[in-house]
Amino acid sequence: MPKKKPHQPKKPRATRRPDAVTPASPCPCGRDATYGDCCGACHTGHAAAPTPERLMRSRYSAFAVGDAGYLLRTWHPRTRPAGLEFDVDQRWTGLEILGTTGGSAFHDEGTVEFRAHYTLHGQADSQYENSRFVREDGRWLYVDALPSA
Repeated sequence: MPKKKPHQPKKPRATRRPDAVTPASPCPCGRDATYGDCCGACHTGHAAAPTPERLMRSRYSAFAVGDAGYLLRTWHPRTRPAGLEFDVDQRWTGLEILGTTGGSAFHDEGTVEFRAHYTLHGQADSQYENSRFVREDGRWLYVDALPSA
């Protein structure tokens, strides 16, 4: 008679990752465009963000698709961390642009106030920030978050 194996508790199942974002997918940033025509073009280097808002949107999308390289390349060297790690259980679910200042072709500075929505371990939450951007050598770069008023 075969020996019975002792009962072992089932391992918890990993949270299923969402399907990969493809160039034909809707852009995670919320604009009415495909990822390939919108933020994906920035991520691959085929386009540059023309305004702080577009850079903010492309950075949000980089968080959504896990593109740490793009985030680091678009972070001002003065405030850029050495590296980034993503929480595999965090899913970015939406971006709201609440306001902008500056950032036109005539400016070298701008801000973008936003709320980024996400779920973490199945719990919905959001991150609020008023981000500061500067233009150097024709490229917009993320600097930091402005202190809350």
